This record gives sequence, C-alpha cells and structure tokens, in this order.
Amino acid sequence: MSSLIKSAKSILPTLDRVLVQRIKVPQKTSSGIYIPEKNAPKNNLATVIAVGPGFTSQNGELIKPSVQAGDKVLLPPHGGSPINIEKEEYLLMRDSEILAKVQE
Repeated sequence: MSSLIKSAKSILPTLDRVLVQRIKVPQKTSSGIYIPEKNAPKNNLATVIAVGPGFTSQNGELIKPSVQAGDKVLLPPHGGSPINIEKEEYLLMRDSEILAKVQE
C-alpha cells in the first residue's frame, strides 16, 4: 500500500482523524554518545501533518477537531495506526486520543 502513497501530504484524514509525525529524539547524547535508533526512547511530542473535517454529532452539529496542521501535540505512549511512507513513520489517530496541544 505504501508504494501507492507518494507523500504524507497526499493523505487526507476522514472524520475526526489526525495524521501526526513524532518529533525525532536526538540520537546523540549531550556527552557525545550515539544511541542506536532501535534503543532510543519514543518521543511523545508530535507535529500535526493533516486533519480531517470532523464528525457530525447526533444533533446534526459538526464537531471539528481541536488541532490543526502545524500544531505540536502530546501523544499517549501507545495508540494510533502507524503508516510508513518513504522510510518515515506517521500515526493516524482520532482527535480524542491526543492528550494535549503544546503552546510554544
């Protein structure tokens, strides 16, 4: 499937889903020691790449996601559906799974 997807920009999430990419943890410690990628801790910070239009409540009201493309967010340690595109990993998750929006 990933061979059909040329870039993350071509993915348009549906309903209240959000496409995010974890911010990469530096692979070198402050003292100069390199950490192998598979041993590096997962970062819970991510950047929002794309956002779905929202979902319709039982009252017929459109509920829009609370984040938008470009926002920095805090993710739970597990969750979301991983998508690999050109050796980069993205997560597709529901807006309600995102823990917080990070203000800079």
